[in-house]
Amino acid sequence: MEELWGPSTSNSTCPSFVTGGSVCLPPVKIPFYFSPRQNMFDGILDIYVAAAAPVVGYWITSLIFFCLDISGWKWLDKYRIHESKEVKSRNLATPWQVARAVLFQHAAQTVVVFIGATESPEISIARCQSDMEAFGSTLVWVVRLFLGEQTGLKFLELGGSGMTHWLYWWGIPAAQMLLALFVLDTWQYFTHRLMHMNKYLYKNIHSVHHKIYVPYSFGAIYNHPLEGLVLDSVGAILAARISCLSVRQTIFFFTFSSCKAVGMHGGYNFPFDPFQMMSSNNADYHDIHHQAIGINSNFAQPFFIHWDILLGTRMTREDIEERRKKVKKT
Repeated sequence: MEELWGPSTSNSTCPSFVTGGSVCLPPVKIPFYFSPRQNMFDGILDIYVAAAAPVVGYWITSLIFFCLDISGWKWLDKYRIHESKEVKSRNLATPWQVARAVLFQHAAQTVVVFIGATESPEISIARCQSDMEAFGSTLVWVVRLFLGEQTGLKFLELGGSGMTHWLYWWGIPAAQMLLALFVLDTWQYFTHRLMHMNKYLYKNIHSVHHKIYVPYSFGAIYNHPLEGLVLDSVGAILAARISCLSVRQTIFFFTFSSCKAVGMHGGYNFPFDPFQMMSSNNADYHDIHHQAIGINSNFAQPFFIHWDILLGTRMTREDIEERRKKVKKT
């Protein structure tokens, strides 16, 4: 049990996990990813990092793809979704127009983050110990409810301490992050689809993004300012709030989402791209949406494609080939 969940109460100051109406835990064992400092960087509040990190991540990831675009390396040709000359010939917005609009959106996004920000709670070893004890008491109540008094207590004495540690540091944070990904995906799918189905919204707002027929990295959030606010900024903050992410979890979530969006518009279908390996919602999948044949398909973004599958809006390259064969036959 100790190998599965982590440290147990044996050889500690705790004679048993359940002591009366509370729990007894050994000293906190901090995982590698956690810093007990109030702020990660001296003199910089974590909320400032939450506002800046996704912007920095966006442009660093974009720069990597831009360097690939201008490298002239022939081995990249087999991974390009479109030829480089198509970017100039088919796109209706110039790179300067795109960069200017993205910089404006990043400025607006930063303001929204500050408006929706909440002050970080105290970060200390003592606070973690207190929170874990409170969580452990809840765990005792749940286990007793489902396993009964005697069986529950036996189970908790074997692994209650390690289970509390694992759930507090790994299980619950992972579940929170998955919930945040799901909420953002849900928000963006239905908002994005609405902007295509409603003629007014498409013509006056979402059509700005579709001036880019051949997607490229730093054009990922080239949008009408209102779309940038509603689809991206509000959606991300809503996901963070619903999943109760801490400020530091929010830093990771915002930055990861930002980099994932760049990867989806990067223009390359790399088999070794970590952003594309995590799901089928990759650059090739989203590229179909930017083409005339798939403009009313593949609304899912930025992480998974479950809503497209469930609601029948998924289109693959195989589907496109089937349609072309049918057209040739007729």
